[in-house]
Amino acid sequence: MLGIIGATGSGKSTILNLIARLNDPNTGRITLGGVDLRQIAPQEFSSHIGYVPQKAYLFSGTVADTLRLGNPQADEATLWTALEIAQAADFVRAMPDGLGAPVAQGGANFSGGQRQRLAITRALVCDADLYLFDDSFSALDQATDRKLRAALRGAVSHAATVIVSQRVASIRDADRIVVIDKGRMVGLGPHDSLMRECPVYAETVNSQAMPEEDAA
Repeated sequence: MLGIIGATGSGKSTILNLIARLNDPNTGRITLGGVDLRQIAPQEFSSHIGYVPQKAYLFSGTVADTLRLGNPQADEATLWTALEIAQAADFVRAMPDGLGAPVAQGGANFSGGQRQRLAITRALVCDADLYLFDDSFSALDQATDRKLRAALRGAVSHAATVIVSQRVASIRDADRIVVIDKGRMVGLGPHDSLMRECPVYAETVNSQAMPEEDAA
């Protein structure tokens, strides 16, 4: 699990867009399994990644339709497992039609946090080799964010996971964290090392520390 943190406009989403091949690099290359992404057919590449963009968008239909976009063959057990991991099962169960509940265009009939959790569920249903989360936990409260990340780590241990965030809590437990400042990497390592060696990271952590948290 790799975390990427930095201020707004520092280049975090640009990195994720390059990995997801929404953009191609002008120089150099990005590889998956040693193969340049530009040499992989788009449909084949998309089958390997689960991508949750910064703005969660849901298409109209039912909850089940939305979740099956990345894997049309997913059965209901798979959908419920992914919903549990994404901390979305409770509110879906509470709806009269459950998985058959309607989804308005864009997900307008859900709150921001619910849309994010359904978008995360949709990515998990893909059972990908690489998961990309672009500030995908920003609308979640701290407790839900913590539970989701704990469940996520065990559920996608077979895959590589990249989490972009401005919130330290969302990436603090990543195996490695990339610190971006004005388009450049200024730190790379686990939380404890960065606290000692990267002033930009330490300043960010301390500025976000809650009274009950141990920033160090």
